[in-house]
Amino acid sequence: MSLAVNESNFQTEVLDASVPVLVDFWAEWCGPCKMLLPIIDALSEDVGDAAKVVKVNVDEAAPLAAQFKIRSIPTLLIFSNGEVKEQIVGANVTQQELKDKLLSLS
Repeated sequence: MSLAVNESNFQTEVLDASVPVLVDFWAEWCGPCKMLLPIIDALSEDVGDAAKVVKVNVDEAAPLAAQFKIRSIPTLLIFSNGEVKEQIVGANVTQQELKDKLLSLS
């Protein structure tokens, strides 16, 4: 399962992480977000300790969504060394594509 992050732990879990981090910006009411959920959870298990997969609920962490200019959900941001390396908007992505992108940064 992916880890839920918010303003209080984003710095530690994402920006200061020693491995690449995929951040899923989502909301409970978002249909495409729910479609992506099984892929995100499976990816979290698939990458093991080589990368990290976390989720940010935009309704509960609006300042984070604003900070990263999230205008549409789901939006996936891939961080490495505290910087955004890639952005994927929408649910049209496979687990393998995400895994390849994440592991290419480790």
